[in-house]
Amino acid sequence: MTSKRSERCDASGDIRVDGNRSTIYVSGIDREWRTKPYARYHDPVAMAHVREYTLKPLPAGDAAPACTRNHSVPGFLFSNGGFSGNLYHDYTDVLMPLFISTHQFKGRVQFLLTGMKPWWVAKFTPFFQQLTRFDVIDVDNDREVHCFPRIVVGATFHKDMGVDPRRSPGHVSVVDFKRALRRAFGLGREAASRGGATGAGRPRLLIISRRGSRRFLNEREMARAAAAAGFEVRVAEPDQHTDMATFARLVNSADVMVGVHGAGLTNMVFLPRGAVLIQVVPFGGLEWLTGVTFKDPAADMEVSYMDYNVKLEESSLIDQYPRNHQVLTDPDAVHKQGWDALKTAYLDKQNIRMDLDRFRATLQEAMSRLPSP
Repeated sequence: MTSKRSERCDASGDIRVDGNRSTIYVSGIDREWRTKPYARYHDPVAMAHVREYTLKPLPAGDAAPACTRNHSVPGFLFSNGGFSGNLYHDYTDVLMPLFISTHQFKGRVQFLLTGMKPWWVAKFTPFFQQLTRFDVIDVDNDREVHCFPRIVVGATFHKDMGVDPRRSPGHVSVVDFKRALRRAFGLGREAASRGGATGAGRPRLLIISRRGSRRFLNEREMARAAAAAGFEVRVAEPDQHTDMATFARLVNSADVMVGVHGAGLTNMVFLPRGAVLIQVVPFGGLEWLTGVTFKDPAADMEVSYMDYNVKLEESSLIDQYPRNHQVLTDPDAVHKQGWDALKTAYLDKQNIRMDLDRFRATLQEAMSRLPSP
């Protein structure tokens, strides 16, 4: 176990991977091991959607499966099961652990992906190409026995949306991860500015829009207020079908990004150095959740972070419940009922009508934090 969330097996010798049987044969071991190569071991709901692989002693002679593809570089097995497909979990559970675990191979590593979703691989292929010279193999379904001199199964998790340089090979940090993303998606802008992209114009504000829950009910008024406050305004809504490179360029062009807590804020990885992230925290005592997901990682990403804590008067919950209802009066009691109760009350059923005076003051503060041109 490399953390509470991640397990890693590293073996060298005569290694034979039979993905159709979810089996890896390893010379020189005398017992079987079972593992799931996804960095969320503490979460049984996620891990239920990850295929298990068994490491077995390599049988002698003809009993060993014959190699059909030989590789001269190490293999690295990981999964895009679990919660992947949600952008936040793509980065926290898969991409950052993958970077931590494979950047030191300098491209000389063969990725083996279990649970492959082709659309997901296509979305992140430019990033994979920063880490490997070879196409990703759909190991569950390719009908081959892959033979390697070394195999690593499972990526190492450090922290949510983060890299600990004290523990990472080569002491790389999340700034190095962001640099790899910039190369992958052709992002030219390194630093934010009060003068915008040219240094002589307006700074750009990007409002992350949502269509389902936790959406802004007065988004147009917010955009007008931001324009009056001196920003060039863009509104965008990422989803699973958003072209990654196009959206990455849009975020990279922003000096300030604002959005309600949700997976869309994960796009902070594309913000330039010195940009400001404003996370709108829904009503309901959610500061612990919004802290670990986006607030805490921001500083290491060289992003200035601001909270906007929604007041009850700004929440649609006020129209859904009587004023004396526990959801409105005692969020702690709702939290004690467990994640499902909290999620249903405060994440799935809440929309937000921003107080424009408070929003203007927040924008003024964000503007003042931006680096001078």
